[in-house]
Amino acid sequence: MRILGLIPARGGSKGVPKKNIKLLGRKPLIEYTIDSAKESTMLTQIVVSTDNEEIAIAAEVYGCKPPFIRPAELAEDTSTSLEVVQHAIAFFEAQNIFFDAVCLLQPTSPFREKGCIDKAISQFINTNADCLVSVLPIPLEYNPHWAFEETENGLLKIATGETTIIPRRQALPKAFHRDGSIYVSKTEVIKNGSLYGNKIAFLESNPEFHVNIDTMEDWEKAEKLLNKL
Repeated sequence: MRILGLIPARGGSKGVPKKNIKLLGRKPLIEYTIDSAKESTMLTQIVVSTDNEEIAIAAEVYGCKPPFIRPAELAEDTSTSLEVVQHAIAFFEAQNIFFDAVCLLQPTSPFREKGCIDKAISQFINTNADCLVSVLPIPLEYNPHWAFEETENGLLKIATGETTIIPRRQALPKAFHRDGSIYVSKTEVIKNGSLYGNKIAFLESNPEFHVNIDTMEDWEKAEKLLNKL
């Protein structure tokens, strides 16, 4: 399969100003994801999608020169990952360059276990899924079968729609949440307006590597984690 490795990195960041080029340890944040992508043997091409010249220059320095500058309207707080991926696909297809799938690698999850990108892609291919997402287990106390939603009359209902709650934690099915590190999606699914499609595979990540940087508290967590890795 021809797979595009796409690293989205916009200039605007309210929680951590200029976070994509801010030094985390001895490297800018974005370099961690570029380095992980370059270790992959299954990505056909690696691209940084950014609206920001400083980020574009930094990406080029670290061996990943952006082939385009992303339009400003696709770098707003309300812009979606789907729109960013669709823009990249359209850019390449306009040049008669086609990919079977896109592997989205967010710089805000800088630490990835060695080999996990190729492991995710292999799992994606072997399951013939529309999409694969990297995940972590949801702690039992937050399992959706034990979660509640408020009803219109101010009462509670079980979030899964069940009428009776599962009484024993041993009987709870394992549940996961996206960790933000890796998404692999078929191009045809993306062009049809979804990152996920109907058949979603998963790769369980190593929790020791997990951080998703959105706030300064997350940044401080990443600094502490970096010292342990």
